[in-house]
Amino acid sequence: MKKILIVDDSEINRSLLSDMLSDEYEILEAENGMEASAILHDREQEIALVLLDIMMPVMDGFETLVVMNKNGWIKDVPVIMISAENVPAYVDRAYDLGVQDYISRPFDERTVRRRVINTIILFTKQKELSHMVTNQIMEKENDNKLMIEILSNIVEFRNGESGLHVLHIRMFTELILKWLIKKKLYGISTEDISLICNASALHDIGKISIPSEVLNKPGRLTDEEYEIMREHAAEGARLLSNIPFRENEPLIRLGFQICRWHHERFDGRGYPDGLEGDEIPIAAQVVALADVYDALTSKRVYKDAYSHDKAVEMILNGECGVFNPTLMECLREISDALKEEMRVRSEGKKMQEEVLDAVEQMVEKGELDVSDRTLKLLERERVKYQFFAELSQEIQFEYTVSPEMLILSEWGANYLNMPETIMNPRKDCFGTDVFTQNDFEHLLNRLEKTTPQEPVVEERYVLNINGQERWSRVIARSMWGSWEPPEYIGAIGKIVDIHEDMEKMNHLEVMAAHDSLTGLLNHKAAKSQIIARLDEDEEKKFLLLLFDLDHFKLANDTYGHLFGDEVLKFVSDKLRTNTRSIDIVARMGGDEFLIFMPYKDEVEPPVKRIFRLLSTRYEKFNISVSMGIACAKDCGGNYDTLFHMADEALYEVKRSGRNNYCFYQK
Repeated sequence: MKKILIVDDSEINRSLLSDMLSDEYEILEAENGMEASAILHDREQEIALVLLDIMMPVMDGFETLVVMNKNGWIKDVPVIMISAENVPAYVDRAYDLGVQDYISRPFDERTVRRRVINTIILFTKQKELSHMVTNQIMEKENDNKLMIEILSNIVEFRNGESGLHVLHIRMFTELILKWLIKKKLYGISTEDISLICNASALHDIGKISIPSEVLNKPGRLTDEEYEIMREHAAEGARLLSNIPFRENEPLIRLGFQICRWHHERFDGRGYPDGLEGDEIPIAAQVVALADVYDALTSKRVYKDAYSHDKAVEMILNGECGVFNPTLMECLREISDALKEEMRVRSEGKKMQEEVLDAVEQMVEKGELDVSDRTLKLLERERVKYQFFAELSQEIQFEYTVSPEMLILSEWGANYLNMPETIMNPRKDCFGTDVFTQNDFEHLLNRLEKTTPQEPVVEERYVLNINGQERWSRVIARSMWGSWEPPEYIGAIGKIVDIHEDMEKMNHLEVMAAHDSLTGLLNHKAAKSQIIARLDEDEEKKFLLLLFDLDHFKLANDTYGHLFGDEVLKFVSDKLRTNTRSIDIVARMGGDEFLIFMPYKDEVEPPVKRIFRLLSTRYEKFNISVSMGIACAKDCGGNYDTLFHMADEALYEVKRSGRNNYCFYQK
């Protein structure tokens, strides 16, 4: 049963229309344009007609039509506007935005039913006719393309080369032309691409007139033979210009330009006419560059094939003649795409042929209506998507720019206790409750800055998942329209809970940075923090204190190592409770400790305070320390030098009898 979408903010109006049509059609309802857009986004292929009101909250009928035009839905889904507004300006605007019919209220059931049926039948016939015309045009285009490639392959076969040369030229030409369209250069349109690519296959047709002993000579050509070979450019142009009654055909005109001038160079040193700069038609310039690239990357009897990178380097360095600087810029930008395309074309040719054969067989048999098949395939994909989403227990989402909405997977919506479709997610629950507003804006900005070539972003955020703050990884892929130049239309993505992993990682990082016995920082972690502080502070008003416990070995030998450990923990607790949060305290190892501390004016008072604090007793053991101090200002803020200075001062104390402190003296 065909489906009709009724869009009206009045429940009574929706009910009246539903009663009139529900015996023949399945009815879907929406209260405003936003809801209608969400339904169309998910079920466009299922909907046979939209009945649309004008005056509605959130998104009115005209705004809905704008969205339908932007997303291309208006081409596939007919719209009848039903409204009490019968002002000519409203009616004209509705038709301008693509509605098929306009029904004014009040109306009777017979009028509505008849016009709905007529619109659906008419639109269906139009689509069938459009498909027939499109198929005929494509068939004619494919026949033309096939004949050109057959002719070109005959020439290539005579030249002892494979037909891949023609395909490579076509592919390279297409990439450059798309780049020129993107940059809006040379007035090239999307329609020109197919024509120029077809004409590019004719570039070497003149070689059919070159004697085979010259054309297929295995070694280097003599000067006389080279002059004969050069004639193929002019000869190809002559062959095309002599086709009766066809000289003004666009394909013949472009083929003539490409044949005659694809060996011209931008500096005027090419042949046959020595054209210079933009005297050379842009189609010929593009094919010339494509021809040189393929010649370099293909094996010939007189040379091995160069790699893609080497070929591009040679062209950019001018080793193959001078080309248009604009095309050189293009070659730099498309180099990676060209390399990948060449790899895919060579590896995927057999797969492509198999897919095309399958498609042709399906269409020829006509056993299954294409739209029915598409719907069944879509439903199968939907079931697979839903199953895997539930199995993975990941929150999956789809974001669209126009209208701005976010669609959650069924499992994700249930898990978050949110609706599957969220309008205005920046201001609604998803972008304010799950994300912080700043984090959600950050994610959307990252996606907007992606490109079709690099569409994936990955970020980590602390999200509010059902009232709990959880570390989560968000992986998203931007989506782009199929038109040229591509336009960002939204994204798909998923949210993966990594909270336990992050906690384990943080715990491991804490363990790796701290001494297991005392809980103080270890030397490696302290050094990293000290270097950062020294780099940030220009005044360098810091002290580094190095000290160890006097006669600590005696405590171990007399009372045992467990007692020694207790002494170390006692000293560490003293340091922890009597230093500031801005100080860095670490155990170096054994009985050696480090303190890094900022000072304001005098350096000795804080040192004396720490020294006296550590002159104490733990049970039966008298604790004293030997301490060396260095000022960061004296070494220019270099950590290794600062450490060496403090170490020198420490050993000076030990040489002088221990139980004292000493500042480094130059």
